[in-house]
Amino acid sequence: MRLALLVAALALPTFAQLKYPPTLAGAQEEVYKRVGDVQLRLWIYTPPGHAATDSRPAIVFFFGGGWANGSPAQFENHSKLLASRGMVAITADYRVASRHQVKVDSCVRDAKSALRYVRLNAQRLGIDPNRIAAGGGSAGGHLAAATATVPGFEEPSEIEKASSRPDALVLFNPALVFPASLSAERLGVPANDLSPFHHLQRGAPPTIIFHGEADTTVPFRPIELYRDKAVSLGTKCELVSYPGQTHGFFNHGRANNEYYEKTTARMIEFLTSLGYLAAR
Repeated sequence: MRLALLVAALALPTFAQLKYPPTLAGAQEEVYKRVGDVQLRLWIYTPPGHAATDSRPAIVFFFGGGWANGSPAQFENHSKLLASRGMVAITADYRVASRHQVKVDSCVRDAKSALRYVRLNAQRLGIDPNRIAAGGGSAGGHLAAATATVPGFEEPSEIEKASSRPDALVLFNPALVFPASLSAERLGVPANDLSPFHHLQRGAPPTIIFHGEADTTVPFRPIELYRDKAVSLGTKCELVSYPGQTHGFFNHGRANNEYYEKTTARMIEFLTSLGYLAAR
């Protein structure tokens, strides 16, 4: 598959078009990175009664959109849900091709900067720096996985300050396997350099992946290969598949929220199994 076709497919609107920049009621907004005159923000949702003296688990979500468009509003409802259950839940902005004329390697740099910012500011934000998950959908799922698996692509001014590696992954129809034949013209680097599958190693963080078996944008078989490799290396990696479901099936607002509710219920089970959420 040519990369241009993959990017075009991932950029298709699989859910309602979301406003950019978003206005997210109830979230604390912070700038985590400046690149020239571009300010990249986080929208932070905290549990009821949250205080800076707390040490809560956290999750940082990255939106989908083919590394070309999209909005942090995609994970507004996921974030509110997890905050209501006791986590600090964050939805992050990052540079994309349509707005900032960047390549995919810059998207990965921004995702790593976001994770590092949260860890550096954990004490101020009431977050446990050793329980920070990354999540995302489609291209955002790739970014979350890349922060856990892909070496390099760190901002030189940040690299010594804190780790950008998450402690768990929550991935929704993520792009995890980049064939070597994909052009570096759009990626910014050779495909294997940004392919989570090709960099999986023993000790990767526990992972859950939600995927539609009828997904033609990110086919199901490579996701199985990723799961199998992760498990063979001793990583806790759950693949939850849904027959007949296509790309973006999990989004809030799709199919009367049937699959949003099913996937978030399993997400909560997974995070509870890690001790990130209290059982009910």
